[in-house]
Amino acid sequence: MPEQLPLHEAAAKAGATFTEDAGFLVPAHFGDSDTEMAQARSGAVLFDLSHRGKLEVAGNDAVKFLHNLSSNDVKGLAPDTGCEAFFCTATAKVIAHALLYRCPPEGKREKLALDVAPGLSAKVMKHLDRHLISEDVEFADRTRDLVQFHLAGPAAPALLGRLFGSEVALSPLQQQHASLGGADWVVRRHDPLGLPGFDVLGPLDRAEELWLRLREEARPAGRQAYEVLRIEAGTPLYGADVDETTFAPEVARTRQAISYGKGCYLGQEPIVMARDRGQVNRALLGLKLPDGPVPAGALLFRDGKEVGRVTSSVLSPRLGAIALAYVRRGSQAAGTVLEVETAGQRKTAVVAALPF
Repeated sequence: MPEQLPLHEAAAKAGATFTEDAGFLVPAHFGDSDTEMAQARSGAVLFDLSHRGKLEVAGNDAVKFLHNLSSNDVKGLAPDTGCEAFFCTATAKVIAHALLYRCPPEGKREKLALDVAPGLSAKVMKHLDRHLISEDVEFADRTRDLVQFHLAGPAAPALLGRLFGSEVALSPLQQQHASLGGADWVVRRHDPLGLPGFDVLGPLDRAEELWLRLREEARPAGRQAYEVLRIEAGTPLYGADVDETTFAPEVARTRQAISYGKGCYLGQEPIVMARDRGQVNRALLGLKLPDGPVPAGALLFRDGKEVGRVTSSVLSPRLGAIALAYVRRGSQAAGTVLEVETAGQRKTAVVAALPF
C-alpha cells in the first residue's frame, strides 16, 4: 500500500485525484492539470512535495565529509546557501542527485540539509554510512518529520512576502528562516520548473494551517502539471532520467553540480578525464515528438543506427509532445532529425536544446 502524505485528507477535500510516486500517494491533479500549468505561468501554484527525501548530516566534520563525497564545493558554501551536487561511485556513476544546504553552525558543530528525489533517502543514507570511518558525523532521515511545499510562479515571491510579513529576496539555492503563528519555517529558492520557485519546509502539526494560507492566493497543483513543467525546463529527475548507470557528466548539469576546482572527491578522476577529452559519449537533451509522447526507454535511431533512448516524455499544452533523452555524440545538434521506436514502429523525433 502506498503511504499517504500528511495532508492527504486536506488535498482530497480540495478535489485532488491521486497517483502513486515512489511508494507515496500524491495528488495527480486537482481537476485540470492544464489550468494548473497556466496558473503556474501567470500567477502561483502550490505543490505538496513532502515525499521528497530530507536528510540531515551534522557534526564537527559534516562539511568536510560531504565535500569529499560529492561533486560540488561544499566547503565554499556560506551559511544558508546551497549547491546542487552528485554523489558518485569511484567510476562517477550517479548514486544520487541532490541539493545540499549549509545551515548556520552551532559552535563548531556543522549541519547540512540534503534534498533528494522521492524514495531516495534510505539509499543516500546507506551510501554515506558506507564511507563513514572515524569522522564526527551523524545522519538523520527527516523525510517524515517535515512537510515540504513548493510554491512556483511569478506571483510566488510577493505572496510569501505578504504571508511571512517580510520580503523574500533569495538567490537560487539560498534559504532564510521565517515565522508564522509561532511556528518556524525554512524558505528556499529553487527553480526546477523554470519559474520562480520556493520550497517551504516546517513542522507537520502546522502544515495544514500553512497549506490553507497559501491556497488563498495559489492554486493547488499535482504531479501531472509538475512533470510537464519539469520536462519543459529540462530538469532531470533521479529514478527517471538519472540512475546508477548514468555517468555524471552526461546529465547536462555540469555547470550547476560539478566543481573542477574543489580538489579530490569520490568519482573525481573519470569526471576530470571526460573534461580533458572535451566530450562525453552521450548527453541529456530535449526531443520534440510530432506524433505524440512515447514510453520511457524508447530507443532512438539515426540512419538505422541506435543513437539514444528516451527517459521522460509528456504532452505539453504549450509545446506539444516533448521528451528528455540521452543522445549519442554526433547526433546532438539542435534540429537533428531522429527516429524513435515504439510499438514496433519508428516515428520522427527532433533534437532540441534544453530548456525547451
